[in-house]
Amino acid sequence: MSILVKPLRGVKVIEFCHVAAGPFCGMLLSDFGAEVTKIESPEGDAMRQWPPLSDGFSENFASLNRGKQSVVLDLKQPAQRDLARALVEQADVLVENNRPGAMSRLGLGWDWFGPRQPGLIYCSISAYGQDGPRGGEGGFDLTIQASAGVMSVTGEPGGAPVKAGVPVVDFAAGLYAAFSIAALLVRVRSGGPGGQIDIPMFATTLAISALQTSEYFGTGNNPQPLGSAHPRNAPYQAYAAADGWFALAAGNNKLWQQVCALAPATELLADPRFATPTLRAANQVALKQLLEQQFVRQSVAHWLGCFGPAGIPCAPINGYAEALQDPQAGHLQLVQTMTLPNGVKTRTVGCPVKLDGAVVAVDTRPPALGQHTEPVLVALAPLATSSED
Repeated sequence: MSILVKPLRGVKVIEFCHVAAGPFCGMLLSDFGAEVTKIESPEGDAMRQWPPLSDGFSENFASLNRGKQSVVLDLKQPAQRDLARALVEQADVLVENNRPGAMSRLGLGWDWFGPRQPGLIYCSISAYGQDGPRGGEGGFDLTIQASAGVMSVTGEPGGAPVKAGVPVVDFAAGLYAAFSIAALLVRVRSGGPGGQIDIPMFATTLAISALQTSEYFGTGNNPQPLGSAHPRNAPYQAYAAADGWFALAAGNNKLWQQVCALAPATELLADPRFATPTLRAANQVALKQLLEQQFVRQSVAHWLGCFGPAGIPCAPINGYAEALQDPQAGHLQLVQTMTLPNGVKTRTVGCPVKLDGAVVAVDTRPPALGQHTEPVLVALAPLATSSED
């Protein structure tokens, strides 16, 4: 069962985006019913070249561009730029993730559309924002993870700097962009104006680091990397068993008492170093050593079978193969079939959200480069008006 009417049905989005953050935003809007037209250069989005390639088509690109139309325009050519303007004039939303100033130099900036199209929602995603001392700088997920603090708390204590394995900067920015667009669509539908949305990846990364920034504000100290551990709870990290590792999160006194009973390690309940969550966190290195003396005597499966039924949050350290095969992934209908433009059958992760108890069904098909150029421009011709230079 899937919902019949998606909440963004009828919304038209023109996407001038490449690689990850902007395309992810556009895909989220498409998943919820928007008609998204992706404007690409003759060379195409650079992610089209990223492996893995299935018979020449990038599965990375497919994972972020499902359900979109692809229109190829050379925006440096005035006539094709005017076609892009005409497409935007028929749209509700423009999303772009180019370096600040690039769209204005092409004649496609907010400075051009704003005075002419007061109902347009114009969303720009960039490294540091559209203005300010670093506004002109570019950036990628790695460099923003570095500048916004994420790498300073990722990895083992004393180890080399490590980035998060998932591109959290790109996808957090895309989520903030999609949420902000949806919020302004409510305003427009209520009779209000559109507007300009400025999504700095640096800022959205700091925003999702609320626990770390609040630790700094409260103590004046930089948070430090703790590996898989938590600064305020223990036991709350990955632990070694006889045949591998598992994660255990016993972040309150009741769960802690259950761990001690099942380990068994009841003598730890009388140890003053471990009397409260705060004390256990402060002494978690010693605590880990003591718990692992018990954990290494049995297998990962043993401990999961021991702690899980008792209601203590725990999990194996899955690879993506194992995560995607988890029975809950099947129940949530996460893995969807996908057919690439070259006919190759593959799979993708669909929309993770349910609305009204039903999984949001998505069009999983990604577009070939320029696949929709002719039909989109043919449909535009009767509607297009001459654009000002």
